Amino acid sequence: MTHRKEFSDLTTNVVDWSNPQLESLLQKTESWQLDNRGTFTPQQIHIQIGTGDASISEAAVLVWENEGALVIQTRFPVQQGENVRVDKPLGNDIQALWGAVIESRAGNRSDDQANDVHLHWLRKR
Repeated sequence: MTHRKEFSDLTTNVVDWSNPQLESLLQKTESWQLDNRGTFTPQQIHIQIGTGDASISEAAVLVWENEGALVIQTRFPVQQGENVRVDKPLGNDIQALWGAVIESRAGNRSDDQANDVHLHWLRKR
C-alpha cells in the first residue's frame, strides 16, 4: 500500500476567516513555532521559471523533497501555477526536475523577512 498524497488543483473547502470560533483558535496558535526545515539538508539549486523567451533563470535553495513534491526557497515571489524546472547537482551531473507551483508565500521567520525569503511548494511532474 502506498501513502502518496495527491494534490488537487482546486480548493473544495470554503473557510469563513471572520468566524469568531476560528479567530479564537488562530489567536491561541499565534505563538507556536514549528520548524520543519531542519530535517532536510538545504541544497543550492538553479531554477528556470516559465518557458521560451519569457523564462527566468535564478539561483535558489531546495529545502525539502519527497517522491511527489519539492519546497524551494528564493529571494523573490513566484506565482501559483508557474511551471518550474529545478536543476539539482548530482555528483558531476545535473538532475532536471519539473514541477508546478501549488503554493507560494513569503517566509514567516524574522530572518526570512529580513532577507526577503519566499517559500514555494511544487508538485513534481
